[in-house]
Amino acid sequence: MARQLGVSVRTLHHWHQSGVAEPSGRTSGGHRTYSAADVARLRRVLLFRDLGVPLRRIPALIQAGAAERRDELERRRRELALTILHLQSVDQKVEQLLAAEKQGILMPVATQAQIFGDQWDPQWTTQAREKWGDSAQWAEYTERSATRTEDDWRNVASSMEAVTAALVEVKREDVAPGSERANAVAEEHREALSEYFHCTHSMHVLIAVRYEKEPGLHEYYERAEPGLAAWLKQVIDANARAQGVDPATAVWQ
Repeated sequence: MARQLGVSVRTLHHWHQSGVAEPSGRTSGGHRTYSAADVARLRRVLLFRDLGVPLRRIPALIQAGAAERRDELERRRRELALTILHLQSVDQKVEQLLAAEKQGILMPVATQAQIFGDQWDPQWTTQAREKWGDSAQWAEYTERSATRTEDDWRNVASSMEAVTAALVEVKREDVAPGSERANAVAEEHREALSEYFHCTHSMHVLIAVRYEKEPGLHEYYERAEPGLAAWLKQVIDANARAQGVDPATAVWQ
């Protein structure tokens, strides 16, 4: 019987125990036996189950008159419409996530330049994916990117610009790395980076190395203030030490 219906024997036992569809007899060996009427009921149970009708409502539905049965099916249809809308929304989110996984930022290049400034290079995102595409941080970055609007990105860019301006101000005042004020601005910088992915102090140290060595990033800070890239690395390293992280042995975690 289970093979005919395409269900498991356990399912038939569950329907029996739940009072949804009981066999009308048993063999001398104790096995359940199903009459033609039993089979007809089982097929109706299977139909309504496949329509998503909750098991507890099926016995009453089988016994119901045409009007009540139609009302139940109409209710089920409304429930399915809501489920379809939800699944379409989920499908759209998955599509956006796949696109973000590939592109990084889901905006036209011209819009990216408008938001991030003339120095912005779209290839930075491509290079980041090639280097860190298998990392948890890239996954977190793309997951955030998939749901961000242009206004969201403007806010992220504005936050980083404000932090960069604060760094320039502090440097021009000859604030020493490791001082309370320098550590505070280092934390502001780390928090701004954490808009892309959660940035720990160890990660912050390793990112700071790139500010001195990678031309694009180095130029970004040097354009804001000569010597800012090297000074920022010192500030980040000193702040990390205050948090118990040795820059010489920092690892990506």
